[in-house]
Amino acid sequence: MSNQKGRLYIVATPIGNLGDVSQRAISTLQSVDLVAAEDTRHSMKLLQHLAINTPCVAFHEHNERDKTAQLISKLQAGKSIALISDAGTPLLSDPGYHLVKAAHAEGIPVVPVPGASALLAALVAAGLPTDRFVFEGFLPSKKLARSKYLAGLQHETGTLVFYEAPHRILATLQDMVDIFGSEREAVLARELTKTYETVHRARLGELLEWVGGDANQQRGEIVIVVAGAPPRLDEALSPEVMNILSILLAHLPLKQATAIAAELTGQKKNRLYEAALKMGPTD
Repeated sequence: MSNQKGRLYIVATPIGNLGDVSQRAISTLQSVDLVAAEDTRHSMKLLQHLAINTPCVAFHEHNERDKTAQLISKLQAGKSIALISDAGTPLLSDPGYHLVKAAHAEGIPVVPVPGASALLAALVAAGLPTDRFVFEGFLPSKKLARSKYLAGLQHETGTLVFYEAPHRILATLQDMVDIFGSEREAVLARELTKTYETVHRARLGELLEWVGGDANQQRGEIVIVVAGAPPRLDEALSPEVMNILSILLAHLPLKQATAIAAELTGQKKNRLYEAALKMGPTD
């Protein structure tokens, strides 16, 4: 048995277009001793396409806890393992958390091999703010639980990103209209990188109507990106924040003062900028 521990590689694979697989991902999958795949039947097609013959073992949500101990033992024995999901970056609404956590606890190196991600692909194509976003994964499948969950996000100011199953897309969009309002900007990103890729931006009410009128938009892999809520009127800046802003404005240009104030207070620059404009000239 080797005294040197193996490495656990978290390898991103294509979400549709096979051209998105990186050379580093290919070399990693070729060189490791074992590939832990969410669905071996699905992943074997990719490995065969890449002419990779590395042994593959199933690692999914139903066996993750039991399989983790076995994989940790192999890593401790000096074997290296690549973790992959059916598509995209592992652990994002996919298994792997328990394995990675256990690897860290045992002092086993964990190495990310970045690549495709439906989350990031949808976010950067949405035309909504990306400086702060919240990834919520899949919403609850039952209407009551889903509505309650969305209600908890009603005042979230960061851009919201969700995954959704085709058979629930209309119900979810209807719940979003009911809770976030029909005027909230949103984007439906569907079948990203694939032949029938769709990135459609509209207000939630319009998006619901558009998807409802086209059965093709109710198919495939779906990401919903929703604009964050505007700051609530009752969330006024504290006197301390306003005092800091006032002092900075007395000595610095508007943009520089608001940028420094944002860094010092943790407030968003646009809120401070608007507050500074309302304060008027300082001299």
